[in-house]
Amino acid sequence: MTSQTVPVFDGHNDVLLRLMRRPGGEPERAFLDGDAMGHLDQPRMRAGGLAGGLFAIFVPSGESSGADELMAQATYDVPLPPQVPLSSAQAVTLRMAALLLRIERLSGGTVRICRSAADLRDCIANHVLAALLHIEGAEAIDPDFHMLDVLHAAGLRSLGPVWSRSNIFGHGVPFRFPSSPDIGPGLTEAGRALVRACNRRRIMIDLSHLNEAGFWDVAGLTDAPLVATHSNAHAVCPHSRNLTDRQLAAIRESRGMVGLNFATAFIRPDGQRNADTHLEDMIRHLDHLIEHVGVEGVGFGSDFDGATVPAVIGDARGLPRLLEAMRRHGYDEATIRKIAFENWIDVLRRTWGE
Repeated sequence: MTSQTVPVFDGHNDVLLRLMRRPGGEPERAFLDGDAMGHLDQPRMRAGGLAGGLFAIFVPSGESSGADELMAQATYDVPLPPQVPLSSAQAVTLRMAALLLRIERLSGGTVRICRSAADLRDCIANHVLAALLHIEGAEAIDPDFHMLDVLHAAGLRSLGPVWSRSNIFGHGVPFRFPSSPDIGPGLTEAGRALVRACNRRRIMIDLSHLNEAGFWDVAGLTDAPLVATHSNAHAVCPHSRNLTDRQLAAIRESRGMVGLNFATAFIRPDGQRNADTHLEDMIRHLDHLIEHVGVEGVGFGSDFDGATVPAVIGDARGLPRLLEAMRRHGYDEATIRKIAFENWIDVLRRTWGE
């Protein structure tokens, strides 16, 4: 079996935000036909064996001032942007959700929004690009959850209550290095209600940008597996965005999941946003995650189109290089298949049902 024959399912990408910001018209065609911008489009996903993933909706509020320069320093604490008003967040969220729906409609059957584990399995088996609608930061969700119901009907099946900035539901973890993720208070009462609302609708809760207090709040409330779609091991890279061994143990106990984030600042032991990052550094995180979560609880959560990724990967076409590095390191084919896609299918099945 070659790396090209192993499909990859990815726990996080930001291509919808890139397409929304893309100059010129027809962003749907740019994705379907390929535009050689950023990390992802359909032709490059097919070339790299990327069979699908969670397509994030993220509402921007402007770049953090000087983030690139700060994250090139030995230590940093990046200022976070302000909160986004509900009306503005809803307008952007609906625009990006519509963009994914239009991509599906114009694809001629080559892209499908998955609403169940059966949908996901069918897409991978039939070489249809599997797109899962995800929200990264719930600024568009009103306290009465009217928007949650609308988005769920449109296909929303995964939600992170916060991005790193705070909102009415809770408090995120800032981009701080070196730092523990134990920064600030956790969920608000509205955030606790959101977790319960998502459980009732079988929407997966993503823990990736929550601070540690919020993580434990979700762990004490949810009846679903604990999932961090794009996070790494704090013991390998002591960044505030990464998960401690205690958090990893809780994820393992819940039979949950961690998706390896390709963002170099969360990979490198020095916390630098630097594309000159080796595959061996990524393997160190995989080894640690497997040790603490188990081989059934580890996958990929690339953050393609939302982060600086190692130059050796470059874009979606570089995924086979990572799989080959895993082989050279000694991972057998069964383990590679689990990490590449099988674990994601399993945890989504146990979260959503069939």
